[in-house]
Amino acid sequence: MSTSTTLYTIVYKEVHRFLRIWPQTLLPPAITTSLYFLIFGRLIGDRIGTINGVSYMEYIIPGVILMSVISHSYANVSSSFYSTKFQRHVEELLVAPVPNWVILVGYLSGGILRGLLVGGVVTLISLMFVDKVEIHSLFIILLTACLTATLFALAGFINAMLAESFDHISLIPNFILTPLNYLGGVFYSVSMLPEIWQKISLANPILYMVNSFRYGFIGVSDITVELALARIIGFIIFLISLSLWMLSKGIGIRN
Repeated sequence: MSTSTTLYTIVYKEVHRFLRIWPQTLLPPAITTSLYFLIFGRLIGDRIGTINGVSYMEYIIPGVILMSVISHSYANVSSSFYSTKFQRHVEELLVAPVPNWVILVGYLSGGILRGLLVGGVVTLISLMFVDKVEIHSLFIILLTACLTATLFALAGFINAMLAESFDHISLIPNFILTPLNYLGGVFYSVSMLPEIWQKISLANPILYMVNSFRYGFIGVSDITVELALARIIGFIIFLISLSLWMLSKGIGIRN
């Protein structure tokens, strides 16, 4: 089997996997984000007024969209690759003459596509709460969404390699990813924080993604967009290198 055929097979399996159960993978985000928009955007937003010259609802929409992209690109890869380990299908890939990059790209593709599809669904839901969604730079929106989905698909892949049980798959999202999401400027501007907390917030990688994505929609950002994109790309390069190294050493998959 050629490399291209193997890659196509893995990608097809991953995409078919989450599309086959779309009521579980694509529908829940629509319900969850509707609650975010209703509670934070409508009920609380009317009391807050505007932030940086735009309504509170318009301000949080980009962050809520990206939060969905993050969680679902991560969840897809972590659960899928761990299931492959648990069912020992990964052994077939290891004994076959398949380059490590093919395994990595194949699994990442499913996570990236699911994250972007969920982001699209949430974007459509947001239209129910505003007259129209402003677009300042479509290029920045698409670039940031793709880079963010890639970054967290990589993080999910590494989590799956290191996990020793299904409980370990949920540890990172519950105790690390969720706090970083809520503290990443999704529902507020970093400039509203005391100076010490502004500096602490700069250590949160999600802050850079949310601000870059928000700039693409409304042209407002707490951080220079060039810096934000550079940081995201830097994280991606590091995680790709780490993932390929772990695959080459068989860490977590050769016991």
